[in-house]
Amino acid sequence: MPPPTGTAKTPPPPPQEYNPLAAFLSYLVPGLGQIYQGRIAKGFLFLVCVHVLFFYGMALGDYKNVYLGDTMDVNDPWDLKHSSWPLARLRANLYNRPQFLGQVWVGVAAWPAILQYYRHDKNLDRDPVLGTFERQPKEEVLNELQTDSDKTWDLAWVYTVIAGVLNVLVIYDALAGPAFAVEPEPKRKPQEVPAV
Repeated sequence: MPPPTGTAKTPPPPPQEYNPLAAFLSYLVPGLGQIYQGRIAKGFLFLVCVHVLFFYGMALGDYKNVYLGDTMDVNDPWDLKHSSWPLARLRANLYNRPQFLGQVWVGVAAWPAILQYYRHDKNLDRDPVLGTFERQPKEEVLNELQTDSDKTWDLAWVYTVIAGVLNVLVIYDALAGPAFAVEPEPKRKPQEVPAV
């Protein structure tokens, strides 16, 4: 049965367009993808909020709670010490410090921890370039931070993990675009004035 006359059929929504470049930019710096797309206020809001949350968490943890430690020698969950797989050590260390899997999504702000992990020299107190920033603290320092303080240490890494997980949502927003697209109104034809 044909639809009754006089009813307008609504057009289907346009197909979803994804923007991988904007998503990658928002991974590097939260909100940068939105700024690239022209959504400047939203991008700036994401940039400020995610970074404030991340660095506030780092400050609560005395800047010693974002790191990827080399702890496989102490705890090797899958007995990978003699494995020939090149990423076996990294896999075990990520298992021992799973919060870094959340922190790393904050983007470039967490990259010094990766550099410190790969350049770590136990004989040196600090890295020649990065110093102790996002470097695995010594065992004595970690024990002191965890036993001599209140729950601030735990709350600190929770803030940094939440910042990373929130940035996953920012990345998706940059990839898929706004949730509700504003459709432009159709242009109206100018009305003709009747001749007198």
